[in-house]
Amino acid sequence: MNRTVSGRPLRLGLVDGDGIGPEVVESARRVVDEALTAEGRPAPEWVPLPMGRRAIDEFGTTLPESTLDGLADTDGWILGPHDNAAYPPQHRIAPGGVIRRHFGLYANIRPARALPGIRAAAPDIDLVIVRENSEGFYADRNMAVGSGEFCPTPDIALSVGLVTRAACERIAHESFRLAAERRGRVTIVHKANVLPLTMGLFRDTCYAVAGEYPGVAVAEEHVDAAAAHLVRAPGDYDVLVTENLFGDILSDLAAQLAGSLGTAASLNCSRTRAMAQAVHGAAPDLAGRNRANPVALQLSAAMLLRWIATRQDRPYPAAAAAADRIDRAVAATFAAGIATADLGGQASTGEFTEQVTARVHRW
Repeated sequence: MNRTVSGRPLRLGLVDGDGIGPEVVESARRVVDEALTAEGRPAPEWVPLPMGRRAIDEFGTTLPESTLDGLADTDGWILGPHDNAAYPPQHRIAPGGVIRRHFGLYANIRPARALPGIRAAAPDIDLVIVRENSEGFYADRNMAVGSGEFCPTPDIALSVGLVTRAACERIAHESFRLAAERRGRVTIVHKANVLPLTMGLFRDTCYAVAGEYPGVAVAEEHVDAAAAHLVRAPGDYDVLVTENLFGDILSDLAAQLAGSLGTAASLNCSRTRAMAQAVHGAAPDLAGRNRANPVALQLSAAMLLRWIATRQDRPYPAAAAAADRIDRAVAATFAAGIATADLGGQASTGEFTEQVTARVHRW
């Protein structure tokens, strides 16, 4: 049944994760509740699901099948950070990566924008990095059985990169659709000068897709040149599209130029599924101390709402207005001089959340 017509609330998954995960996930939940009710819509039906250390202790695995089944029955979900480096050796595979592969979340959308009241190395930065999320050079993503890394001898390590035309086409479409809604410019970031087959296929496929978007200007840069250009003149960029490894590195750089990883949001999505996930990690040293910066996951949750608003099979238009409320409330809170300790402020996680939830009702 179409939820827009029936008036039923959204059904959203809530996965706490490790470290500061429970604190920042709860903060994001509260902000989403307030933003939707401010739009006259019911708060979501939240579905808590286990992942990470708590799941190991209860189920013997970082990611129970019941969690995957539960996520499949939602309109989208918020994923807290995981600390897989601290798991027992037999559980070291990152559960977030397993979720992305299971649901085919091939696009990782990572905006970087300077916010008022936050000291940014690049005050004019306002860009989005569209990262291909399913292929590339990352181990555990490239082989049907086993890892993309292997050692033929103890002294030789090899890594296999995977690039397919189909994956390049779909990530290119994501970037050009996004650019058409922004300032109409896409930069293809690659390394085809030294990887002519894999990165050449990526570059050429993106150019082929560009022909379907005549209103969007397209350019290309080698990844090393793009990194230098990003530091020198980030305001020159609108949307950058690139492969998995390059996108991971460049988006962290862009986040720091915009102010902090603590404000870096991201959305993992396909055309039918979406997951809000902050760029930062689990920060176990801050866990339970009410000091974590919740902004990255709050803004990631806003991205999820915006995606839900235009979902083709079950659109929920009020979610876009709720997302706008969250974005404006976070910006207004920073502009008022309120921030957590990592940004030079005095607010606790809970205090900052209270300030944002109060401001979502002001528009």
